[in-house]
Amino acid sequence: MSNKKRAHLLLLVLMLLCFRVQPKAQDDSAYMEIPVGVILNMRSLVGKTVHSCITIALSEFYKVNSHYQTRIVVHNRDTQGETLHALHTAFDLLEKTKVQAIIGSDSTTESKLMAVLGDEARIPILSLSPTPSSHNHPYFLQIAHDETIQFKGIAAMAESFGWKSLIVVCEDTDNGRDMATFMINVLREKSISVIYRSFILTSASNEVVQEELQKLSIMQTKIFVLHASPSLASCLLLNAKDLGMMDEGYKWIITSKTMDFINSMDDGVMESMQGAVGFRSYIPQSRDLHKFTWRWRKEYDGKDMNAYGIWAYDAVSALAISVERMQADKSKYTETSGSSQKGTALLNQMLRISFQGLGGVFHFRKRRVAAHVLEIINVIGKRKHRVGFWTKETSFTKKIGKPNSFSYDGLKAIIWPGGVPSHSMRLSSKNLRIVVPVNCRSRRLFHVNNDAENNSTIVSGFCAEVFLAAFAAFQDVNFHFVPIMNNTKVGDRGYNDLIDLVHYGEFDAAIGDISIIANRSLYVDFTLPYTNLGLATLSRNADASMWIFLEPLSSNLWLVSACFFILLALVIWILEHRTNQEFQGSRGEQLGKTIWFAFSTLVYAHSQELKSNLSRFVVIVWLFVVLVLTSSYTATLSSLLTIEQIQLASRRNSIGYSYAILRGGINNFTPGTRLESYTTLEAYADDLSRGSKKGGVDAIVDEIPYIKAFLAQYPSGYSMTISETTTNGFGFAFARGSPWAPKISREIAKLREDGTLNKLENKWLNQQSMDSVPTTKILSLKDLRGLFIISGVSMAAAVFLFMLYLVHEKLHFSCMMPARGRLAFIMRFLLRNTGNAVD
Repeated sequence: MSNKKRAHLLLLVLMLLCFRVQPKAQDDSAYMEIPVGVILNMRSLVGKTVHSCITIALSEFYKVNSHYQTRIVVHNRDTQGETLHALHTAFDLLEKTKVQAIIGSDSTTESKLMAVLGDEARIPILSLSPTPSSHNHPYFLQIAHDETIQFKGIAAMAESFGWKSLIVVCEDTDNGRDMATFMINVLREKSISVIYRSFILTSASNEVVQEELQKLSIMQTKIFVLHASPSLASCLLLNAKDLGMMDEGYKWIITSKTMDFINSMDDGVMESMQGAVGFRSYIPQSRDLHKFTWRWRKEYDGKDMNAYGIWAYDAVSALAISVERMQADKSKYTETSGSSQKGTALLNQMLRISFQGLGGVFHFRKRRVAAHVLEIINVIGKRKHRVGFWTKETSFTKKIGKPNSFSYDGLKAIIWPGGVPSHSMRLSSKNLRIVVPVNCRSRRLFHVNNDAENNSTIVSGFCAEVFLAAFAAFQDVNFHFVPIMNNTKVGDRGYNDLIDLVHYGEFDAAIGDISIIANRSLYVDFTLPYTNLGLATLSRNADASMWIFLEPLSSNLWLVSACFFILLALVIWILEHRTNQEFQGSRGEQLGKTIWFAFSTLVYAHSQELKSNLSRFVVIVWLFVVLVLTSSYTATLSSLLTIEQIQLASRRNSIGYSYAILRGGINNFTPGTRLESYTTLEAYADDLSRGSKKGGVDAIVDEIPYIKAFLAQYPSGYSMTISETTTNGFGFAFARGSPWAPKISREIAKLREDGTLNKLENKWLNQQSMDSVPTTKILSLKDLRGLFIISGVSMAAAVFLFMLYLVHEKLHFSCMMPARGRLAFIMRFLLRNTGNAVD
C-alpha cells in the first residue's frame, strides 16, 4: 500500500512539474523578442527623462496590447557625454546584440555619426536631436521637432514689430554656428539684418559671459535672440539681469532649445527672464497626457515632464506597432533573414505609421515627425503667460480650437522687460484692422456703407478699389474696416486723427482720400502714391471771344503771310503778263487779277490759267506752304475753341480752394486775391456757375483727384488745367515699421505698369469728363520760317531765270540788226517789258 502511495505521489509530482513547465513553454513561444538599442547621456536631464519615459512606455504599451506577438527588449547604453563612447557602444549593439533599431541621444554630433552608421547597417535610427539632418540618410528618423522651424516664426515676429536689426547669441559649437547661419539667412529674407553674432562656450565662466554681455550692451540695437542650452542660457540671463540688460528698452527672444526646459529652471533664473518671449514646442493637452504627467510626477517626486520625454514615449509606441506589423507580414522576409533586410522592412513600417500619441498626431513627413505648432510664451512673474501660437502655414494666432483650425488673430499683448507693453494687434499680419473716414468730399473717391444684415462695413470708390486690387495678391489676408467720423469742416485735422490712431497702435492701417504729407510721414509709413501728384485749377468754360479766329497765329506770322501773298502776286505778274491774256488789260485790271490770283490760292480757288512753267513751279511750292499754314491754323483754332484757357486773375481776382491745399502753394497768388474756402464738390459747382460778378469765384484750386472727381460728376461746362506739382498725391497709411507698406507699394507699382490703375481711374474719375490738357501753343513765324524761306527762294529763282531768258533772247535778236539800231531797240525793249502796259 505504501508503494502504491509512493507511485501515486511520484506521478502527481511529475504531473505538476509538467503543468509548470508547459505554461513556461507556452509563454516562451507566445511572442518574439526584438532587440532595440537606446544610447543616452544619463548625466543630462534629457537622458534621464527619456530613459524613464521609454521604460514606462513599454510597460504601459504591452499592458494594453498583451495580444501582440512581439516584444521590444531595450538594451541601454550610457554615452557619459562622450561622442566616441557613443559610437563604440553603437558598434557593440550592432555586432553583439544584433539590435534592429537604435534610439539615439539629443546630441547633434552623435546624431550625425549615427546617421552614417544607420545607413551602413541598414537599421532605423530614431534621433532625439532637434537639428535637421541631411536627406541623404534614408535610415535616419528625427523624432524631435525640427528647431529650425521656429526661426521663421522669429523672423515673422521681427517683421511684424518693424525691427530692422538684431543680435544673435548662440553656443560656440558647430551646431550653434550652423544654427546662427541658418537664422541669419531666414531673417535676411525679411530684410532684417543681424548686426552681430555672439558665440559663447557652454563651459564659459561668469567673467567671460559678463565681458561678452558688456560688449553687447553698448551696441546700437537692444534686441537679442538667444539660442543656447538651458545651462548656458541660465548663466547668461542671470548676468544680463545684473548688468541691467533686462530693463526697459531691451527685448529678448529665447528659442525652444532653452524654453522646452523652462519647467525645470529654478526661481532665480525665472526672475531674470521677466519680459522675455520664448518659442516652445507645443504639446496639445489631452486626457492621456494628463494621466501620464500625473503618474510621472508621483513616481519622480513632482518633477516636471519635458517635450523630449513625450517624444520618446510616442516613438517607442510607434516602434512597437511597427515591429508587430513587420512580424505579421512574414512574406517580406523569413526568420533567417539578415538584420539589414529586417531593418529595411521595419523602416518602411515606421514611415507608414500614423496614430494619436501623447504629443499629438505621430507620423513622419520627409523622415521627420511633423511639427505643426509652436507655442509662444511671455515670462511674467512666476507664470509662463501664453500669448499665442505660430505655424508656418498660418503665422500668428491667439488660440487653437480644433486640430488645424486657426483664427488668424495675431498674438495677445506682450509685456517686454521693464514692464513695457506691446500693442496686441501689431502682430496680426493676416487679419488687419483698418480705420476708414466716414466723411469724404467725393463718393467717387471713397465711400463707406454699413451692411446691417451682415453687420459689416463696406467701402467703395476709387481709393477703395485700388486698395483691394493691391491686396488681391495676398489671398489669405482678412480685413476689418472700422469707420471713424472725421470732421470735414476743419479739413486735414480730421484725417490727422486717423493717422494718430494708426500711430498709437489702435489700428494697422488707414485708407481713404489721405494725402501724403511730410509731417504725417513722421508717424506712419505711407505707400507709393496711387494718384496724380500736384494741384490743378478748375474753371467754368466762358464764351469765346469774337476775335478768337486771330489767336492761332502770332502777329508777326500774320504780317509775313500777307507780305508773301503780295510777293506771289508780283512774281506771277512778272512771269505771265507778257504772254498770258489773263494778266493783261488796264493797270487796274492787271492789279485786280493778280491780287485775286494770289489770295485765291489760300482756298485753292484760282481760275487763271498759267502759261509759264516757271509760274507753275512757283505756285506749286506756294500751295504746299498754304497747305501747311492752313492745316496748322485749323488745328490750333480747334484747340482754342474746345479748351477754355483759364485766367486766374479776373477783374475781382476771386479764387476758391480747399483747406488741404493751403500747404500746396495757394499762397503764391498775388496780393489782393480774394480767396474762398470750400469743402464739398456741390459748393464748387454752385459758385463757379455764378462767377465772381455774382458773388461766386472764377476758378478753384485743389488736388488733382478731387478735380477729376468733380469733372466726373459734372462732365460739361468745366475745364481743368494742371498748375503745380507741390503735393504728393494719395497713399495708404500703415503703422511705422509695418511690412505691409513696402509690399503694397510694390503692388501699386505693378498696378500702374499693367494698366489696372489707369482703368480704375477711368472708371471712377474720368466718366464723360475731359482729361486735363496743357495750354495750347500759338503758332509764330519762328515755327514756320522754313516754309517761307523755301517759297521765297523758289520765287527769286524763277524771276532770275525769267530775266536771264529774256536777256538771252533779245541779245540774240539784236545781233541780227544793224549796229545803228541796236541801242534804240534795247531801250525800247526794257521800257516795254518793265512798263505797266503792253504796246
